[in-house]
Amino acid sequence: MGVEIKIEGLAKSFGRQVVWRDVTMTLPAGEISVLLGPSGTGKSVLLKTLVGLLRADAGSVIIEGLDIPRLRDRELFEIRKLFGVLFQDGALFGSMTLYDNIAFPLREHTRKSEAVIRQIVMEKVELVGLLGAEDKLPGELSGGMRKRAGLARALVLDPQIILFDEPDSGLDPVRTAFLNQLIVDLNQRTEATILIVTHDINTARTVPDNIGLLYHRHLAMFGPREQLLSSTEPVVRQFLNAQRVGPIGMSEEKDADELEAERDTALPDLPPIPLQTLPTDGVPRRLQRKPGLWCRQNGVRPPDGSFGAPGTPSASLDGGTNGEERMSSA
Repeated sequence: MGVEIKIEGLAKSFGRQVVWRDVTMTLPAGEISVLLGPSGTGKSVLLKTLVGLLRADAGSVIIEGLDIPRLRDRELFEIRKLFGVLFQDGALFGSMTLYDNIAFPLREHTRKSEAVIRQIVMEKVELVGLLGAEDKLPGELSGGMRKRAGLARALVLDPQIILFDEPDSGLDPVRTAFLNQLIVDLNQRTEATILIVTHDINTARTVPDNIGLLYHRHLAMFGPREQLLSSTEPVVRQFLNAQRVGPIGMSEEKDADELEAERDTALPDLPPIPLQTLPTDGVPRRLQRKPGLWCRQNGVRPPDGSFGAPGTPSASLDGGTNGEERMSSA
């Protein structure tokens, strides 16, 4: 089972360059969250700060009662065992076979026998669909295979928190879809707390339970998926719907003249909110919310056609109870 990550007032700068300040959000235990934002807004920096690879200038990251920015090196070493991290390029050791790359954390952090290590490694290799490739070097693997190998290595210590840094970068849409399904299945199986940094809007719209958006050195919004996909807040609406009209420009922010020129431009309707991706077996994850639940609880009418029912307004959507109703409890 995953653990909650509580982030309060987090700030980070490099010299005079402010990356972001006053970032506050809570990543719920066992849920999948996605972090979005224009290029250069510090999404990868935030991941490194969560795991303690970078020290925050101010604020807190509370995990199991411990404040990550204030831990000593020995304490950080121990709490990092809660984490599995998939870096953008897989970050594999080029001189090691895929098998040895995946076995590396077990050899470094445990006293397990080689027989037990082999059992664990081969289980993870099978999980990510790389059986038969375990004796290959990273240079002999495709980009997608390296990503999956990096994921297998991130999973060998059975982490309670898994961080994905742009797992879809360099992948074609089909491989991205397979990887997204693997993440959903992984969460169903382990209930790890998952945070995905991505630019892929389809991933953000269909995979997570929660979405966050970094913009202009702050966290513009963080909340349940339906909250952001139904939001009319300009920067959230523009980014999640890949529109040119809005405050984001080629150089992050548009100037006053550009915004004035757009002032009377009619915005397109919000697209329907799609159904959330289910695990491969079709059984909802234990913490997965019912479609339309957040909208009903907060009196928000989602765009027509949302949740796989063309033309169906929110009033006719299924169910509706008080509290945090989950799909698997139905």
